[in-house]
Amino acid sequence: MTTETLDGPPTLGVLYGRALLTARSGGSTLPDRRLELPGVRIDADAVADYAHVCGFQVGGVVPPTYPHMLAFPLQMRLMTDREFPLPAPGMVHLRNVITQARPPAVGEPLRVVVHAERLAAHPKGAQVDLVTEVRDEDDAEIWGSRSTYFVRGAPAPEGADDVPAAPPEPEPHVGRLPHAIWTVSGDIGRRYAAVSGDVNPIHVNGLAAKAFGMPGVIAHGMWTKARALAALAGRHGPAFTVDVVFKAPVRAPSKAYFHTAAVDGGWDAKLVSTKGKDHLLLALRDA
Repeated sequence: MTTETLDGPPTLGVLYGRALLTARSGGSTLPDRRLELPGVRIDADAVADYAHVCGFQVGGVVPPTYPHMLAFPLQMRLMTDREFPLPAPGMVHLRNVITQARPPAVGEPLRVVVHAERLAAHPKGAQVDLVTEVRDEDDAEIWGSRSTYFVRGAPAPEGADDVPAAPPEPEPHVGRLPHAIWTVSGDIGRRYAAVSGDVNPIHVNGLAAKAFGMPGVIAHGMWTKARALAALAGRHGPAFTVDVVFKAPVRAPSKAYFHTAAVDGGWDAKLVSTKGKDHLLLALRDA
């Protein structure tokens, strides 16, 4: 696999515009290269804005979901390539696994590396994994993630059925009574888009969301994961793995019930709709 080193972060607005104008898949295989962005530094003001939208303490450690903000433009650069086999518009986040060795510090030089793998068939389309490494100046991986994205109705290329199965989904062991009731505002998609740059139309425009098979505007999956981790802040160590599966979309506006339980070595959690459907399944384990 070759490495392409970028001079600066890709502009998400331009990439989404390109994706909408060429809303089709490209090649039959994944790009055989990784994208690398060196010299990345986390901005304190950007972290504060993100923390405010997602429910983290402003001025605390860098939230464990924030490095996804650094990686997502590189992911979009790969997914909007002409050779990428799946179309980016309407792409839905199915699962995200984060492994953190230590939280990154504001201002420290970081290197972000992204590649795609595990193109696979899905019962309703096709899916792919985008893998991220965030490395410090000593080349130690301090944060990593695997994001699984799904495209409804997309044909799986030849050989996609041969991809090994993903690890089993989390099975949170939580009580029947919720520990919090979430009120999800109607503008949460636009607010999260403003701090993340993720302007996928399914999160910001009702007509576009329905065109892509959604019930209406839905909250970003990474916002729901961030808010869940904000609720667990201070209850885990600096090194951990957190596996989240996004089940039924969270509509905006809506209400949902958040359940948590301490387990051996970490926490389980789930977010449930008022109709009893699982929105999010979470398993966090300290390293």
